[in-house]
Amino acid sequence: MPKKQKPKQKIDNAVEPPSLFDNMEMLAAPAVAPEVAPAEDGEGGGTEAQPLHIHSGHGGVGPLRELVNDNFLQFASYTICNRAIPTVEDGLKPVQRRIMHSLWEKDDGRFIKVANVVGHTMQYHPHGDASIGDAIVNLVNKRYLIEGQGNYGNLFTGDPAAAARYIECRLTELARDEIFNPKLTAYIPSYDGRNKEPVLLPSKLPLLLMLGADGIAVGLATSILPHNFIELLKAQVAIIQGKNPRRLYPDFQTGGTIDVKDYADGIGKIKIRAVIEPRQSNKLAITALPWGKTTESLIGDIEEAIKKKKVPVREINDYTAEKVEIELILSTGATQEQATKALYAFTACETTVSSRPVMLHRNRPTEMTVSELLRANTEQLLHLLKRELEIRLAELDDLFHDKTLEQIFIENRIYKRIEEQTTYEAVQQAVLDGFKPHRKLLRRDITPDDVEKLLQIRIRRISRYDIEKNRQEIQGILKEERDTRHNLKHLSDHAIAYLNALIDKHKKRYPRLTKINDDAFEEIEVRELTASELTIKIDRDNGYLGTDIRGGEELFKCSSLDKLLIVWRDGRYKMLPPPDKCFVDKNYIYCRLYDRDKEFTAIYTEPHYGFTYIKRFSFGGLIQNKDYRLAPEKSDLLLLEEGTPESVFVKYKPAKSQRIHQQEFTPSDVLVKGVSARGIQMTSKDISRLTTKKPSWWNDDEAPPKGVFT
Repeated sequence: MPKKQKPKQKIDNAVEPPSLFDNMEMLAAPAVAPEVAPAEDGEGGGTEAQPLHIHSGHGGVGPLRELVNDNFLQFASYTICNRAIPTVEDGLKPVQRRIMHSLWEKDDGRFIKVANVVGHTMQYHPHGDASIGDAIVNLVNKRYLIEGQGNYGNLFTGDPAAAARYIECRLTELARDEIFNPKLTAYIPSYDGRNKEPVLLPSKLPLLLMLGADGIAVGLATSILPHNFIELLKAQVAIIQGKNPRRLYPDFQTGGTIDVKDYADGIGKIKIRAVIEPRQSNKLAITALPWGKTTESLIGDIEEAIKKKKVPVREINDYTAEKVEIELILSTGATQEQATKALYAFTACETTVSSRPVMLHRNRPTEMTVSELLRANTEQLLHLLKRELEIRLAELDDLFHDKTLEQIFIENRIYKRIEEQTTYEAVQQAVLDGFKPHRKLLRRDITPDDVEKLLQIRIRRISRYDIEKNRQEIQGILKEERDTRHNLKHLSDHAIAYLNALIDKHKKRYPRLTKINDDAFEEIEVRELTASELTIKIDRDNGYLGTDIRGGEELFKCSSLDKLLIVWRDGRYKMLPPPDKCFVDKNYIYCRLYDRDKEFTAIYTEPHYGFTYIKRFSFGGLIQNKDYRLAPEKSDLLLLEEGTPESVFVKYKPAKSQRIHQQEFTPSDVLVKGVSARGIQMTSKDISRLTTKKPSWWNDDEAPPKGVFT
């Protein structure tokens, strides 16, 4: 029998709808469909389709496993499509769409209590009032769609909004005019079947790029940065004209300055800086925040940097109200330029924001660049404008037909024909007969519904009928029809005129708030900026070393980013960050900044035979706070010097029959090896003194042989 193949899991997606708004139906979430394999019979002839079960190496199969798999996929699909990820078509998440629909249903031009809007939205949204209230506050603070009245919090300070019962909201004029059109909207039953809610709103605006979005779903997340409304419209004009639009970059309500060199058309990241202005001689003022930061969080971050002595600021005053103003009083001796660089380097005054535009397009998760997303919005704009024109043309045709019927019915007194009729059928026929001589004035035949409308005209209206006014209305309908047909024929020009009208109307209200830096931000050399940040001191009496030593001897200054190298007389060494206070005992002989490539010369006496060795090496890579040895345990390190000395002068201890009492060695004859390599033997004699400079105890009259390494 042939061996069965291991079945694979297959995900079957629903078929795409033919159009965004024509015959639109709610697409089902992706469902799991196991592959089907032929069943084997005894003779290997016929086959019968049978489902294969999913096997796993971590457990058996059974209904519970299949239930968990199925439920997880349904939950993941629901979270992605119905909660966390916005759509390309109208730029909204489901809760936002339901809020907008509820506001449109209740809209009368006046402000409405947010608590009432929340309650109305709960007819469509099954996830509770807290998420609805938060989403309303978020949309109000984004300005474009909902106008608020009352305390909606403060984007700059991070203060929360008041309770829903105290604040009010209503649709903006922009939303009311450009987001809704019931004639173009497909509806589905709400979660409980009692109401109808829109599948998508027929938005003619690029809302997703205007509002931006953040969301976390199962297995994916989205981060879309907000862009400037007017710049988006101008880019759409260029796209319709067949030109390449200018690059689009984020625009944040909190202002700031951005470096966009790594934005990569939306699939990258940007650096954003607070605006820091000099004030007087010893003050700075932060007047714009990085996106995602508040004055409270930024001040807290600066205070942490002050405690770590990274920024030269001694006092912070927050004067933020309608505009951001955080005053920083600098420490004595600090310059404004130095303090500004330190703020960008060590605090959230400079942050990096990533962008990953993941959204639902035709009910499927996809990743798109900003350019691709805007082109999709522009295609939708053209589609919606065309549909609106077609619908309006049909309405004008019906209106012309009704007005013409009414004109003929009254001007030719056809209504007189019904006075002598005794049955309803005869009345209808009399009206139809009365229109026969005037058929050429009509665009289509009269229907029973048309007759019914005519019969419902009141006598008062007939008596006050204004023939000239009716003719003017018909002429107006004909003119609008000509304009509508012209716009349909020249759809691109109509769309450009529509966009330009929006630009003229709203350009003063929505200027760019975030400055785009023409060049990349200047790289701040953090190590250079903090080179003298810390002072390393030594307490030789007690054997302590660090930055928090009172009354100790100053060794050198360093940065908190530096690493120190400490070497002890027995050959032990360690690399560690600058400590506050570290016990090094009195046997340490070397403490300097760690440089893995710096060459050293060491001379040590090993403990077993008392022989003395020399070695040249560099320390190389080290693990922080780990003990190492450059000589055998219990050795005595006689010399450790940076670089290679020209000579080493050695004086030996007196010994019986000893002829050579002093020698000069040349360390450059020794090859550079690793720090763990054994040194080269210098001498087996006991050494009394050793130095790299010609000492006073050196006897020039004695001419010993040159030292030789063995």
